[in-house]
Amino acid sequence: MDRTKDGLQALGHEAAYSQDYDPSVLETFENQHPDNDYWVRFNCPEFTTLCPITGQPDFAEIRISYIPDRRMVESKSLKLYLFSFRSHGDFHEDCINTIMKDLRTLMDPKYIEVTGFFTPRGGISIYPYANWGRPGTKYEKLAEQRFASHE
Repeated sequence: MDRTKDGLQALGHEAAYSQDYDPSVLETFENQHPDNDYWVRFNCPEFTTLCPITGQPDFAEIRISYIPDRRMVESKSLKLYLFSFRSHGDFHEDCINTIMKDLRTLMDPKYIEVTGFFTPRGGISIYPYANWGRPGTKYEKLAEQRFASHE
């Protein structure tokens, strides 16, 4: 199969890094196995954003896990998207919810969850978690179960 038909712009080209939050860089490609349930997981151990009050940098590991349906996020575009938070000021919880909602809008997955493991600031670590499962399906139940058992 010729994967170039997906119209991907970022993959195979020089990276153009956005200097502010930019969900328009996200790209998808067709899932070749939409009839199978399987997990896709991304770890971004070098995520940075800015405190919206002080402007100081915040550092985190971002973990994104999802069960794809028809579309999947292309990894280089995801890297560029996450990089776009570098000069963006938002609270940790807002970053995690924004990432989850942007990816949900982009791909319409069966299920998605995003966790941020932010390094301590003032002696306190913050680990926000957000998830979503397609309403009226077993994935909605999965979201409820995983949310209820989240530590």
